[in-house]
Formats: sequence, structure tokens, C-alpha cells
Amino acid sequence: MKTAIVTIGDEILIGQIVDTNSAWMAHQLTLAGFEVEEIQSIGDNAQQIKDTIDNVFQRVDVVLMTGGLGPTKDDITKKTLCDYFGTTLVFDDSVLENIKNVVSSFTSLNELTRNQAYVPKDCTVIQNRVGTAPVTWFDHKGKVLVSMPGVPHEMKYIMENEILPRLKQKFEIEAYLKRVFIVKGYTESALAMHIADFEDNLPEGFGLAYLPSLGLMKLRLFVRGEQRLPELNEQVKKLKGLLGEAIVAEKDIVVEKILGERLFEKGLTLATAESCTGGNIAHMITSVAGSSNYFKGSVVSYANETKVNILQVSQEALNRFGAVSEAVAIEMARGAQRVLNVDCSIAITGIAGPDGGTDEKPVGTVWICTTYKDKYVARKYQFGKYRDSNIMRASNAGMLQLLEMVENG
Repeated sequence: MKTAIVTIGDEILIGQIVDTNSAWMAHQLTLAGFEVEEIQSIGDNAQQIKDTIDNVFQRVDVVLMTGGLGPTKDDITKKTLCDYFGTTLVFDDSVLENIKNVVSSFTSLNELTRNQAYVPKDCTVIQNRVGTAPVTWFDHKGKVLVSMPGVPHEMKYIMENEILPRLKQKFEIEAYLKRVFIVKGYTESALAMHIADFEDNLPEGFGLAYLPSLGLMKLRLFVRGEQRLPELNEQVKKLKGLLGEAIVAEKDIVVEKILGERLFEKGLTLATAESCTGGNIAHMITSVAGSSNYFKGSVVSYANETKVNILQVSQEALNRFGAVSEAVAIEMARGAQRVLNVDCSIAITGIAGPDGGTDEKPVGTVWICTTYKDKYVARKYQFGKYRDSNIMRASNAGMLQLLEMVENG
């Protein structure tokens, strides 16, 4: 069953906001067994909206639209859909009652908000339990168009609780089967070469998607149809045999969560000492719910005096080897372990760029030391020329390096 996603709003086209709705919706639709044929973003223009509907309905069975349903004059989607489907707006008391329930706790009901109770006459109205703009569902010549608000938390609630269940009931769909692997130690091209024979000999209907991130690869093996589960399991077995210890996880998960799960399972605590990453690892780790069970804190020792005064890095090591060195990385890691009284630490010192590099230590040079109780591992990495990517690569590398130590005991 093919679907299209259309997001409406001039603010998307001029870059004022980022369209996160499409990615989330596409992911949920795919998991539910629907094929997302295309995604479009268009402006608040009535003719463009109507032309887009005409165009996408030639290729898909379901069109899901978000945006343009607010109370202000630039929110034209509802009126435009009336024009497109040849109907008119009528006042719906049940929608007004829902609006009163939504707004009663935090604001008064003004005329613009009240006017959102006007809905197209010839459609199915779905109440928006978390917002004031109602959802409209049109059945059109065997196809469906759904118009939802563009506010992300409203759209997500409506999709999960109303739209996806209704679509599943209306259409017959094939199950979408997938297995995800997080892989370390390969670039995208190197990984593709390593598993080329496997990929070339996949059974008909199978697909393999590569999703690279900085320092990690995500592989998604997929096929449609519940009856193909035994085949999928057989291909998973082959792929695992090829990748071996390069597999960090066998599910769609970020590295900071993988590390956190291992630390929690083993009852270990963690701290970071960060120079060139500026606290990014601490931010990533604490973005995971429950991280307070194992993460104790961070010292962002950007300046050398902070390394000396807080982490107790020796001035001798700084003078002799420089801040970006194995010796300083080790002392930072041991200092964080000691000062914050933890089992494990990650210390990073390097040259993120774009300036500060030398012939001996070019931009992208990073030393990472990880500790696990009385053990430590210190490694030198050479990343690229670009600051943002160097920070992310170093962050991921630090967490992977500690994960390796924890798993190996």
C-alpha cells in the first residue's frame, strides 16, 4: 500500500523550521507495513496544494498532510481542501467541545480559536485530543487523504492513536520485516566491499540499506511479508557470520545508549574528562533516560589550567608532551576517575580545528584514554579537517573504546 507525505508551510521552505514530521511519519508508516512513495514540502498556496494532491494521487493510495490548520489567515489548508473536494465548511459542536476541553486549562477561548470548529462538511472528523485543530479524513475514489496539524507532538499523538489504526483497518498490508545492525570499524564503501557477495546473492524481495554516521554504520536488512521470516533469519545468520565482532548491536540504537545499557548491567559508574569535545560526550550520555544510574559527571577541561587544577594533570606532562598527547590523555582519564570516584572514565584531548594544527599534530589529531577500574587503553586517532565532524567522531570513538573494554572485562 503506497503512501505520500506532504508537509505544508512557508516556514519550512524558507528554513525557519526544520521538517521533522516527515521523517517520523515515514518511519512509523514503514514499520506498519506501508510503502512511502514520496515526501514533499510545499508552501501555503492554495493552487499548489490542489495541484500537489492531484499529482500524488496518481501514484499513491494514501496522502498524509500536515500543516496549515491553525487559526491565523495564513493557515489555508482546511479551506483549500473544501475547494478541492467540492464541499463547504460547517460548524461542528463536538469539535468546539473538544477545543474547550483542550484550552480550558491554560487560556481563554477567543474567536479565532472558536473558528477552528468549522470543518469540511463531507469528511470524517477526528478529534484532536492534544490540540485545537481537528483532523479531517477524506475518502476519495477508493483513496484516502488525511489532514493533520503540523505541531509535532499533536501529529505524533494523532498518528499513533487514530490514523495508523484506521489505515490498518481499511487497507490490507504486508508486514515489514527488518533487522538492524550497528557496525564499527568500516567506512560505507569498505563495508559494501566486504559484504558484496552476500548482498549480490540476497533472495528476491530482500533489501540492504546502509546508513552511515560519524564513526559507525547502520545496516538494515529488510523484506516484506510475514511468511518470509524464516528466510530473513537465515540471511541474518549469514550476515552475522561475515561481520563477527564488528557488530556493536543488533537493534536500532545509538552508541550512547548501548554503552549505558552495558554499564547499568554491570553496575558500573562513568565520568568524562573532555577537552576538544567540550562536553559533547556528557551531553550525549545524559540525553538517554536513566543515565543518572551510571553517569556521575564531567570535567570540561578545555584550558590547561583546568587540567592541572581539577584533574591534577602534571605540568611536567603538559610541558614535555603537550596537551594533545598520550601522557596527558592518561592523566586526564585517571584524574576524572579519581576526582569523581567512578569505575570508568573517558578522556579526550585533541585538535578539533579548523585552526591549531601543526605538521606534527595536524587538525583532527585526537588522543583518547578510557579506563575500566585499574585498566586503561590510550589510542591516537586521526580524524578530518572539519570541527563539527571531528567532535562527533571523537565522541563516538571514545564511547566505542570504553564499550570494548567493558565487554572484554
